[in-house]
Amino acid sequence: MHIKGTTKLLGIIGNPIEHSKSPLMQNAAIEGLKLDYIYVPFEVEKDDLEAVFNGFKAVNLKGFNVTIPHKENVIPLLTKITDTAKKIGAVNTVWLTDEGWHGTNTDIDGFIAPLKELNRDWCKIIPLVLGAGGASRAVIVGCEQLGCQEIRVIGRNIQKLEAFKNSFADSNLNCQISVYSWDKLTNLIPDSELIVNTTPIGMYPNIDNSPLKKEQNELIKQNAIAYDLIYTPRPTLFLQQAQKRGAIIIDGSEMLVQQGAVGFEIWTGKKAPIEIMRQGLFQ
Repeated sequence: MHIKGTTKLLGIIGNPIEHSKSPLMQNAAIEGLKLDYIYVPFEVEKDDLEAVFNGFKAVNLKGFNVTIPHKENVIPLLTKITDTAKKIGAVNTVWLTDEGWHGTNTDIDGFIAPLKELNRDWCKIIPLVLGAGGASRAVIVGCEQLGCQEIRVIGRNIQKLEAFKNSFADSNLNCQISVYSWDKLTNLIPDSELIVNTTPIGMYPNIDNSPLKKEQNELIKQNAIAYDLIYTPRPTLFLQQAQKRGAIIIDGSEMLVQQGAVGFEIWTGKKAPIEIMRQGLFQ
């Protein structure tokens, strides 16, 4: 890859950001299509978001991804967001236009892609979602699109959980959202056929952590689906333990590839080379 005076800048913002493999994947795609772009990671504090947006505009950065913990915080800084992003209430992909910064959320596409490959009657499955942040919002809308009738969300703070549930009131979701405090987790696991970890628990460098205690992990039913949005490490301790119980495991890598492909096409106007992106992710 040759950086020149004409090279256009793309990137990703988050905190932490050193674990991100998006630069590997996106730069592999850029190189594969021989485009004059480069994709760079930026560690950004919440209080610096507005300054970062202004700086990106000043240097004519074309677009960027948004990861933990900024997916909701960036919305007030955007001049327009898509209906999908409004429904989720979180943005993960931003691009510069003549009207200012526009945003969308491509996490749904990435999340449901591997689930569609499984032969399940989704209308009879009640997903258990661990965490109630920006990523879990995309998971909920994705599960609704699959046909799930009820979705259970578990978190540490019951007031925040109620606010999280109420934030979907005007979203026209065709499913029921039930919220539970973390101390109810043990009771919910045995009946769950899809458990999704949307928290950062177990993410590098804290690879010896899991959202489930050992005794809770032993309650996972055989042939259940354990899905961790984390992709560093691969697999996480949560997925390793679930696999030992006979669960089908899915990590966040394919979700990353599929959502990243949509962003790539928005920024460059070129069809994303999915296989190159997949290979770049695991190089």
